[in-house]
Amino acid sequence: MQLLLVFQGRKLRITVILGAHNVRDREQSQQRIHVRQWVIHPKYSCEGFKNDIVLLKVGINTSPPAHLPKPLNLFLVPSGAECEVAGWGRTSLTGNGSNVMREVELKVQKEKICQQLFKNYQPQSMICVGDDYRKKGVYKGDSGGPLICNQKAHGIASHVPYGYVYPEVFTRISYFKPWIREQLRKFSLQDLPGSPFSD
Repeated sequence: MQLLLVFQGRKLRITVILGAHNVRDREQSQQRIHVRQWVIHPKYSCEGFKNDIVLLKVGINTSPPAHLPKPLNLFLVPSGAECEVAGWGRTSLTGNGSNVMREVELKVQKEKICQQLFKNYQPQSMICVGDDYRKKGVYKGDSGGPLICNQKAHGIASHVPYGYVYPEVFTRISYFKPWIREQLRKFSLQDLPGSPFSD
């Protein structure tokens, strides 16, 4: 079942594309899967992008889940750690998004750097990443991409300072792991035969 969503007055049909490199081409490696359901964190706020996380339930289980960090240690990724992020976002402040996936290595920064730039920065639920030394980072169109550190997904690309590329703020996945597990449990219950919530 394809889910028809209403968001800010617009109806959205969301499709997840797996195995894509060039988003302008229909590559043989691509799999298009309709999103059956989504859930936005109940305390999400566009002011400061607090609790900036959403889960999508797709039609079939086609790939293994990303390895998540342990929830008890919220600062598993120390400042100075090298991480990777990929996406199809803009490659300059005024340019267009990229047709092909690009990847960049970024360094985790000390929390005080983002606390000075973002008045709503929350170190328990956010990660400060990127510096002007490398002159590269995530930007518009990269939101939602994973921050991979030591082969584990630790963050989700969230936002950058207005008019700048770095540093960037990522949603800290470990902080939301209890909420993620609860939503996955609800998704599983919906798939049980005879469930009033099943498709």
